[in-house]
Formats: sequence, structure tokens, C-alpha cells
Amino acid sequence: MKNPTVLISGASIAGPALAGLLTRYGCTVTVVERAPALRPGGQAVDFKGATHRTVLERMGILDDVLARQTGGQDQTIIDATGRARAVIPGEFTGGDIEIRRGDLAEILYAHSGCEYLFGDTITSLTETADGVDLTFAHAEPRRFDLVVGADGIHSNVRRLAFGPERDYVRYLGYHYALAELGEDIGDAVMYNEPGRMAAVGGPKASAFFVFASPGLDYDRTDTDKQRQLLMDAYRGGGWRLPELMAKIPQAREFSLDSLSRVTIDHYSRGRVVLLGDAAYGNTLGGFGTGLAVVGAYVLAGELVAARGDHRVAFARYEELMRDYAKVSQRGSAGPFLAPPSRLRIKLRDRTFKSRFLLGLMLKATDKFATDIELPDYAPGS
Repeated sequence: MKNPTVLISGASIAGPALAGLLTRYGCTVTVVERAPALRPGGQAVDFKGATHRTVLERMGILDDVLARQTGGQDQTIIDATGRARAVIPGEFTGGDIEIRRGDLAEILYAHSGCEYLFGDTITSLTETADGVDLTFAHAEPRRFDLVVGADGIHSNVRRLAFGPERDYVRYLGYHYALAELGEDIGDAVMYNEPGRMAAVGGPKASAFFVFASPGLDYDRTDTDKQRQLLMDAYRGGGWRLPELMAKIPQAREFSLDSLSRVTIDHYSRGRVVLLGDAAYGNTLGGFGTGLAVVGAYVLAGELVAARGDHRVAFARYEELMRDYAKVSQRGSAGPFLAPPSRLRIKLRDRTFKSRFLLGLMLKATDKFATDIELPDYAPGS
């Protein structure tokens, strides 16, 4: 299986990143994506340290990413009167390179050079001795040598090949929402009440919310219900929260999801392998995009190094990524972004007033981002 046929589920970041590398190495790749087209906009994502930059360079997209970077912006933490409490520096929120998720997806798509099936999804997956037979909601059944689940924390491929989501995804007690309100919201500021955070302005999104909550039961395709859940969660809030909630029903883009962590014993099963958030996601953990592109680089490179032997390649991919992705198993961003008490809010704010504490946090993120010996793969190696 020197040049395998590969089906990748998911066209956000990890999927197109892997597709571009595999097509460069001579594989025949198809990407299936539930959405009808690439998702534009979205929050800003970031890359940190030499490892991320090296992968972007070897993928051939570094210059394109730099040309569309947002340039990290300081964010002011304020109280209900609008008075500044602390400032989160752009180097902390935006890493070394910050770019809107939609812009990064467009770059990766342009470099992928493969077939895309938008508006479709896998409905069944059956592995045989020499391939994987797939059926789709709309496309005709097809067979591929390998299948990659790069379809996020709520991975459809993981569900079909490994088992139900409840076996692998742990809810961390918070939800988040992103809303594009279609207007200039003003400077980048963040406001907290116990268990609630609202941030507006800047490149992350025109409005960004994180709130503590019991597990919420809702249809992930029902945006109206999700909007109502957010408005209910922020009912009775101070500052500009009533004004922002009044705009949510008309927000031109809106998404709500849980803060959750994926824990799985093995990233692959037979001819199926998981990549990015599907394998090692931790929502808003700060490393998801970096893990996705590094994982894509390692998985593609190991398939080349193993000359298409998926058993060898998948084992080596997991060996390299398991330790690097351990950062995704650490804590949750929820209590940091939306502390549960006023005391915890004050303590969080103080970390940004101390150069020493801020320096420790920056050093920690740099260490996590570079904690891998990155092979220099080459075709035929």
C-alpha cells in the first residue's frame, strides 16, 4: 500500500492540514464535511514557539499564515462600571502567531489539492481485510484504504469505529458560545461575574461567552435552542450583558458547545485513526490548533516513512503524539476564564498584574508547545 486512498472526515483545521501533506506525498485523498462549505470567520487561533512555526514552514503555508495574522491584541479585564482591573497581554492570548480560524481553514483548503464532499457525512463504516467500506448520507458508497477522523470532539468517525461519545468525552462543567454581532463592538474587553464571562472586541470573535452550567441537553443542530440557552444563562447580569443578550437572536453567526476533554486509550483501531480534537481535544485549552497541525504533520510523515503500512505508521504516530498531547489532559479553561467566585476572579486578575506569575505562565505554554522531537520527514524516507 505505497500510495493509499484516504478518506478524511472533517474540513476544519486538522483534516485539510493532513490532506495537503498526504496529496503532496502521492496519496489519493477525499475529505467529507458535514457543513455545506468551509466555515468562515470564527474565533482567532494561535501558534506558539519554534515547533509550530517549523511545521507551518514545512507544510508550505507559513508565509500565507503570516500574511493574514491578526497580530495579538491586549485585552482589558473590566468591572461592571467599565473600569480596568487588569490587562491580559496579547502575547498570552495570541501566542507568537494569531489568525482567524476561518482564514487558516481557507489557507489549508487552498493547499490541500484533493476532492471535497461538502454537505455530507459518513453513515456507516465497515473494515475488511483490504480496506474500509463507507456509506454516506448522500454520496454513493465507496471503499478506501484508510479512514481518518479529524471531525472534532464530537467525532462521528470515533463514534462509528470506537464507540459512543460518552465513553471518551468528559464534560468539564462549562459551556462557551461565539457570536458575530455584525458591528464594531469596541475595544477588546472581558467582564466577569461568578461563573460567567463575556468578552467583546478584538479578533477572537465579536462576542465570546463562557459560563458554568450543569450538562445541557440540546440538539447540536438547533441553533435557536442554543441561543435561548445562552440568554437564559446570562439572565440578570450586569455591565452590558442585557444589551449583548438582546442581540443574540439576530447574530449572523452563532455557535454553542461544551468545554469537554477527550480521553482515549489508543488513537487508532485497524485502518481507522483519529486526529486533532477527535483524539486529544480539550476545548479552549489553548493548544488545540497547534496539536492539530503537528499531529497532521506527524501522521502524514509516518505514513510516508512506513511506505503506507498503516499498522507501523499509526503506532509510531501515537508514540510521538501521546506525550506531546498530554497538555490536553491538564485542567480546564473554564475556571480560569469564568472563575466560580468573586475571590477567584480577583486572584485570577492578580496573575496578570504580576510580571513574575505572567512570566511563569508564558514559559509553561512555550514548554508545552515545543515538547516534541520533530522528525524531518521526506518522501520515500
